Amino acid sequence: MAEFTLEALGLAEAPRDHPLSYPGAWPASSALLDGDRLVPLSRDLRWHEDRAPVLAVGSNASPAQLRHKMAEFGITSPIPMVRARVTGVDVGVSAHVSRMGYVSASPFQAPGAVRELFVIWLDAEQLAVVDASEGVPLSDGNYGRAWLPAPEVRVELPGGRTLPGVHSYVNRHGVLHDGTGAPRTHPGQRELLTELLVGSARLRQLFGVTPEEFVARARADRLLCAAGTRLFADEKRVTESGLERYVTPQQTGSPGTGSSLLPPLM
Repeated sequence: MAEFTLEALGLAEAPRDHPLSYPGAWPASSALLDGDRLVPLSRDLRWHEDRAPVLAVGSNASPAQLRHKMAEFGITSPIPMVRARVTGVDVGVSAHVSRMGYVSASPFQAPGAVRELFVIWLDAEQLAVVDASEGVPLSDGNYGRAWLPAPEVRVELPGGRTLPGVHSYVNRHGVLHDGTGAPRTHPGQRELLTELLVGSARLRQLFGVTPEEFVARARADRLLCAAGTRLFADEKRVTESGLERYVTPQQTGSPGTGSSLLPPLM
């Protein structure tokens, strides 16, 4: 079964290790992530009944990134990844600089927009890990977890079934706009950093003039990343995603679990 390994499929590089590859390579179709393997996912499996559906708009759709997040906490249970047709949201640019060295993605409200995105189905332990990686349990964390209800957000699975709603991670800093006040879409990391650096002399002073310099300076430098995040706001590049109203205070993991994990690096 070597043909199903992430290495064999060209999906082994995680954006946390290769920031300019963000959001990382996504599977071509629905699959089950099982350790270092990604195998085709049967439509007949009943994996969804006790799991939370989470819409992945960035590196949470990268099997290598997910594998790394789970491995940090010794979690080895498989994760179904289902390619879905999503209406009502688009993929925007988070208004913060990650200590992983990139500027990540965040959803924004976009009535009528249709995207092919992945829904990852997480059990309670897995959900707690991803919550922690996004900063959900922290008062100053970068993301809050939201429940995006139908019909405002329509998620159609293979075979035509639609979900009553889906979890998603909404950036607490907002998203970057396109110059007109409307949220801009995420074009990929290298193109994004190039555009941001060209457009701001102050950003170049902080992070250099090339995407490579940006990544090298940003990685693991908490103070510099915080300065970059403040600069987005100072330069009035930030707008709301339109999804903030769906974010509610919550514990890490499923209600009642009391799960508490270490603060994230994201």
